[in-house]
Amino acid sequence: MTGAPGATPGPGRSRADYTGGVYGSMLAASVVIGVGTLGSLPRVELVALLLMTGAVFWLAHVHAQLFGARLAQGAVGRRAVLQVCREEWPILEAAVPPAVAVAISPLLPLDMPGTLWLALSVAVAGQVGWSMAAAARAGASRSQMALSASVNLLLGLLIIILKIVLKE
Repeated sequence: MTGAPGATPGPGRSRADYTGGVYGSMLAASVVIGVGTLGSLPRVELVALLLMTGAVFWLAHVHAQLFGARLAQGAVGRRAVLQVCREEWPILEAAVPPAVAVAISPLLPLDMPGTLWLALSVAVAGQVGWSMAAAARAGASRSQMALSASVNLLLGLLIIILKIVLKE
């Protein structure tokens, strides 16, 4: 999962693997849904929650990579740590657009329910975008890219349905 130019992929990974971005976008959407079920929350807290959740999951994935598959291959050096940090970076990177959407929502002007819908929409759009970027960088055909986008849009719509069912 790397967007870093020249980064070497880990075992079984591809430079075009942006699954962390898809995962991070879904995670951000889930955070927005969870906050929406709790009632009103100050925007600054939602921004912090989105970014901190992304950071915690990024660190968890880095840890799992370093002390899972890589540790079995031998000692883990600084270079391997930095490589894994880059590979997993899209998880955290995917939390930024929904957090920015929340931060700028008062300028639009949106109330809190409108802010949550904006952040959720941005997260789902990010999920679709990450999947298309991965498909494009992997050399997928247009039909494969469309399929990837469609599947991720469907997953995003399922998250939106969850929001509607839990609490508008």
